[in-house]
Amino acid sequence: MSEGLHLTFLPPYSPKLQPAERLWILVDEPIANQFFETIHHLEDVLFHRCQFLLQQLDLISGLTGFHWWLQTGA
Repeated sequence: MSEGLHLTFLPPYSPKLQPAERLWILVDEPIANQFFETIHHLEDVLFHRCQFLLQQLDLISGLTGFHWWLQTGA
C-alpha cells in the first residue's frame, strides 16, 4: 500500500456511508410490483428510467451529496 493511504473497512450494510444505496428507491420505482414478460422489457424500462435520472442532477445530488463528503480531503 502506498505511503499516506489508510484503509477503512465499512460494515457489510452501511447505506449512510454508501450514497449509491440511496438511489435504489429512484431506480426501482417504475419496476416495483410489476410483471415483465421478458428480460428485454425490464431492460428497456430500466434504461429509460436511468436516462430520465441522468437529467435529474439536483435530485441525485440531494440524495447522495452528504455534507461530510465536502469536508473530507482538500
